[in-house]
Amino acid sequence: MQRTEFYEVDVPIHTPDRTLHGVHVFTGKATSVTEALTRAHQVYDAAFAARQAGLEVPGQQDGGWGARGVRDGWELDWAAAKAGRWSNPNDWTGKTPYEL
Repeated sequence: MQRTEFYEVDVPIHTPDRTLHGVHVFTGKATSVTEALTRAHQVYDAAFAARQAGLEVPGQQDGGWGARGVRDGWELDWAAAKAGRWSNPNDWTGKTPYEL
């Protein structure tokens, strides 16, 4: 049985003229990096489609995945996305993420 853990997916973002840039961060439960990347892309696509249709952006979905702050004019570079197990920056023990 695969372990379900929290993952973080960091996707570079930029404006079309590339004058503004940053990283859109997604977090949620997954069993692998591949699943985390897939889930992040799915929730972003759903949020973007809702926004384009003039609907409310869906909230948190299965496994805690969700997308907020979808901005018109920003492009996500999914080919450069990086994923890994999420490490809680507020965890004073320094332990690796816990098993869920």
